[in-house]
Amino acid sequence: MEPTIETVPPKRLVGIRLRMSLEKNRTAELWQNFMPRRGEISNRTDSSYISMQVHDSVGANQFSPAKKFEKWVAVEVFTHGRIPDGMESYRLSGGEYAVFHHKGPASDAPQVFQHIFDVWLPGSEFELDSREHFELLPENYSPIDPDAEEDIYIPIRPKA
Repeated sequence: MEPTIETVPPKRLVGIRLRMSLEKNRTAELWQNFMPRRGEISNRTDSSYISMQVHDSVGANQFSPAKKFEKWVAVEVFTHGRIPDGMESYRLSGGEYAVFHHKGPASDAPQVFQHIFDVWLPGSEFELDSREHFELLPENYSPIDPDAEEDIYIPIRPKA
């Protein structure tokens, strides 16, 4: 599994967020709250969805099961105009990313991320950067579909 390296421009997002940890994962709840309301968001740039994680810091314990982070489900918009009640705006900072294309159900995610962080990243010329991590999901994405496809964006910078 080899990524492409891409420079992502800043993005304007609108969506909802929850604070959670891997051991108290509330991702399903987040999606269940967002999807029925997605049509309330005007001026979307496209039909895809962004599943984003915002970590407080980068470090060895960043991915420990108990460490809390902010999880978003959002869409990209042209402007932060009218934001539906109960939703928020966010400005994704952009920058250099390793982009991994994944095909398979969401249940494969732990093995995919383990490969990225335990094999690819240590063996690459990059280190993890302190920016947003996100997955770009097509409009018809289904987490249980064995043929589901998504792009995983990992923030990187050259090793010091």
